[in-house]
Amino acid sequence: MGLVDQAVKRSKPLRRGEMLFEAGDVFKSIYAVRSGALKSYSIDENGDEQVFGFFLPGELLGMDAIDTGTHVSSAMTLENSAVCEIPFHQVESLSHVIQNLQSHMYRLLSREIRQDQELQMLLGKKTAEERMSAFLVNLSLRYEQRKLSPFRFRLPMARADIGNYLGLAVETVSRVITRLQNNCILSVDGKEVEILDRRRLCEVAHDECVNH
Repeated sequence: MGLVDQAVKRSKPLRRGEMLFEAGDVFKSIYAVRSGALKSYSIDENGDEQVFGFFLPGELLGMDAIDTGTHVSSAMTLENSAVCEIPFHQVESLSHVIQNLQSHMYRLLSREIRQDQELQMLLGKKTAEERMSAFLVNLSLRYEQRKLSPFRFRLPMARADIGNYLGLAVETVSRVITRLQNNCILSVDGKEVEILDRRRLCEVAHDECVNH
């Protein structure tokens, strides 16, 4: 842990809307979110934005650039955030010294692949209610994995970003949230979300529900 701690660079806090890296930047490091949240996205030739994912405390980003050596997407903070920078050349050096580090990196890369697959499944869901419910279930489980409340959490991303990510109009996102509130599945106050009935939320998402 001491060797890993020496390799980690703790950057200054980033304000909301600041860039962590941009598409085309040379890949040098992977990043761990300490606090706040970020989104990854790209801008096409027409100037349209496509959101690829959201990153919460405890999650890593930037690993998609390992193959090409260049970032193919950009990462921007959704709120005031703090990240740790881990130079990749030091990760490679440490993996020869720390026996479990390489297997841990494999698990993280496997998680990235699984999350991409989950996104494809999410976008394959037919109705807006299914997509939005599956998105909220996924957030709930990610917070739970990090020993945070799976029932009360803040949505750091704007509804427009959620709609972009899910392939829905922002008005549709708002209507679905309102219906989930009217059905006593959610309680929403601004960006603060409380899941009142996670089992029913899972049922709407056609997802397996954790027993809580």
